[in-house]
Amino acid sequence: MSEASSPAMIEAVGLSKYYGAFVAIENISFSIPKGQIVAFLGPNGAGKSTTMRILSGFLAPSEGSARIAGLDVASERLDASRKLGYLPENGPLYDEMTPIELLDFFGSARGMNKKLLKSRIEEVTDLCSIGQVLEKPVGKLSRGYRQRVGLAQALLHDPEVLIMDEPTAGLDPNQIREFRANISQLAQTKTILVSTHILQEVEAIASRVLFVHEGRLLFDGSYNDLCKDGSLEEAFYKLTNYGRPQAQEAGSA
Repeated sequence: MSEASSPAMIEAVGLSKYYGAFVAIENISFSIPKGQIVAFLGPNGAGKSTTMRILSGFLAPSEGSARIAGLDVASERLDASRKLGYLPENGPLYDEMTPIELLDFFGSARGMNKKLLKSRIEEVTDLCSIGQVLEKPVGKLSRGYRQRVGLAQALLHDPEVLIMDEPTAGLDPNQIREFRANISQLAQTKTILVSTHILQEVEAIASRVLFVHEGRLLFDGSYNDLCKDGSLEEAFYKLTNYGRPQAQEAGSA
């Protein structure tokens, strides 16, 4: 089955979020098919995190709806959460716990039986390269290792969909390279939405780009289409500084 005919795994339909007169996001719609890696791009404060929190069910929209693997995240919250792994920016971790304790806690909270949980902890430990810090308190870990532990937690229940908010922020070049390798491996079995404002990340990890600015979706299309008139940096500058272009309806890459 091609991507074009694959079922939608992440759907946003007319999502808006208002805080009084402040518009965080407005009328954002897109659909991501199974097996696609999509970069969610835009400047700080553009609305990326708000959209991702709504998609993950952590925030209710003022208008619109969100679905994960065909499940409405508002009315089918628990079922949708079983399909989703979510890594928020600077996601909260229990500093007093060790990674092994934290993974055991989250797995038990998800109702995973001991045999399955043990197997999954071994798998995510290897995938995220956290074996050497499993017994060290999370509060004592470097930023890079904390990100790896957060990713391991998001992957623990082997979700079909993975949403990550600025996962490489604060990482050094070696850690970013390792992250990219992890994404390439995960992409073989998962649908992935990654938000970033780091331009170099987009070309490295995704073929499709969603670009938001001032709470509105300005571009949905391939990386090549976004950069057809120059570099990604130039496209970023034009979209954020030369008014608000009409949202494009480019097909999925």
